[in-house]
Amino acid sequence: MSQDFSAEQKRYLEGFVAGAAASRAVGGSAAGAQQSHASVPSGPDAPHLAAQDAQVKAGKKLADPEKWKRDEHPFDAYARLTAEAATGKLPGPADNFRWRYFGLFNVAPAQDSFMLRMRIPNGILKAHQLEGCADLAARFGGGYLHVTTRANLQMREIAPVNAKALLEELTDLGLAARGSGADNIRNVTGSPLAGIDPVELIDTRPLCRQWHFHILNHRVLYGLPRKFNVSFDGAGLSPALEETNDIGFQAVEVREAGEAGAGIWLRILLGGISGHHDLARPSGVFCRPEEATDVADAIVRVFIDHGDRTNRNKARLKYVLDSWGFDRFLAAVEETLGRPLVRIDEARIALRPGTDRHAHVGVHPQRQPGLNWIGVVMDVGKLTCSQAEGLAAIAREFGDGDIRLTVWQNLILSGIPDDRVAAAEARIAALGLSTAVTPVRAGLVACTGNAGCKFAAADTKRHALEIAAHVEARLAIDVPVNIHLTGCHHSCAQHYIGDIGLIGARVPVNDEGDTVEGYDIAVGGGFAENARIGRTLWKGVKAEDAPAHVKALLRAYLLNRNGPDEGFQAFTLRHEPEVLDRLATSGIAPLREAAE
Repeated sequence: MSQDFSAEQKRYLEGFVAGAAASRAVGGSAAGAQQSHASVPSGPDAPHLAAQDAQVKAGKKLADPEKWKRDEHPFDAYARLTAEAATGKLPGPADNFRWRYFGLFNVAPAQDSFMLRMRIPNGILKAHQLEGCADLAARFGGGYLHVTTRANLQMREIAPVNAKALLEELTDLGLAARGSGADNIRNVTGSPLAGIDPVELIDTRPLCRQWHFHILNHRVLYGLPRKFNVSFDGAGLSPALEETNDIGFQAVEVREAGEAGAGIWLRILLGGISGHHDLARPSGVFCRPEEATDVADAIVRVFIDHGDRTNRNKARLKYVLDSWGFDRFLAAVEETLGRPLVRIDEARIALRPGTDRHAHVGVHPQRQPGLNWIGVVMDVGKLTCSQAEGLAAIAREFGDGDIRLTVWQNLILSGIPDDRVAAAEARIAALGLSTAVTPVRAGLVACTGNAGCKFAAADTKRHALEIAAHVEARLAIDVPVNIHLTGCHHSCAQHYIGDIGLIGARVPVNDEGDTVEGYDIAVGGGFAENARIGRTLWKGVKAEDAPAHVKALLRAYLLNRNGPDEGFQAFTLRHEPEVLDRLATSGIAPLREAAE
């Protein structure tokens, strides 16, 4: 065959090269380059293209993920994903970003495999869905599931060749993974006891479901400047941690008087991102529950237009709010929404019901007479396939068939009659799981850690269990204590809202630059009615010394608190860090104790 190109082929290649050069000039594909020169971009990705163009025109350089989205939109690349995965190929950086739009994460070098993250609105599964996930994990993954801090499920150790079958069979179960990673709106969380809570103001399940399907069916809501979190809290016993989200909807009761009518409204909080030392703040605006999806949509669209597409570290909603202020941002939301938002004087808002930090663990009576929920404790979220199958069977045979995942990395079985509680607990125990309420393990939270995440600086799940065992063997803790371990600055385990929060760090051990796994330790964080960002107390603690540090801190609390009614957070807040350090370390030499 001749190696010479025809005149037509040469013209084609010249045009292709010219198009590629134009693409590089604006950081996108040839199609994107041509579109950016049009007066107005068109199609479902138009707002994103316009926002990119505006930042380039302002002299800014697009971040690499913005270029990757422009080069080839991830949803246009499914055929290539499945074709390449079938050969056993794991993606490089650009496609690793794209494949996250389908829920698949290349976690190398921690593991030479994919992790799959799902979308489970309000964290509620049916028994057959949990059973199905266990089957998929056994056939395509590592034989286990992880409950995450967004009341979600992760599946790990997925060989690339299994990617297509896994995604398709997950859809067969009625579950989705679409948009569960990258620059998208993540799994929507709600009150874990929605619909069964005896004190809640509103059932968040229909709100989460409506938002979930709204996202799935609007492509424009994908490809944001950065990830985005939305949560609905119904003011029940077990909180949804809505204050850690970009948008938090809080159910409140509005009293009579004023232009806005009395009844149940949603207070809108904005800008939460605990890993960046900020919780969502009340915006001063409210909406009726049935308006929540429209309001959330308008907020997201303003973020699409004005979020930072240059600096990934400043690309969350919080930074738009910091730059603009709430008044300007809300004015833009109202313009997008097409109507004014409702302002309500906080003096008209009734006090919300208090939360119970142990409501997600153990046996509790539901609002429905004669029925109960049972909260099941797991080892920082890990479920074997046999345990998942067993829990699905218990939910189906003893309860209403629902499995409720929580942000505390455990799960709840609901609808269990009074006379069947003991039998259900016995079946749970036979699976190697517990329903017992313990002050430490009920609030023990850990991200994946470096056993399965390339960003983590420490093996958080293993270290969390070591800390719990060390403390429980040496101290009788009589109040709930949340201990959160996160592996890196992404703070997936939200360490800053724990009573004690640990974030992974490499700790130097000599002058040659050698390091070992360790943590920086913060104290005094909180959530719900005690929402607060913790303060750093110790930096560079070796992982092997972390259990002794945590034990020493809790021992200092027990010895120096103002009676049993003073919680751990209140104790830490009335002491400066140097005082807490002295109280914790006094009388302990060395701090790292032998296991006597």
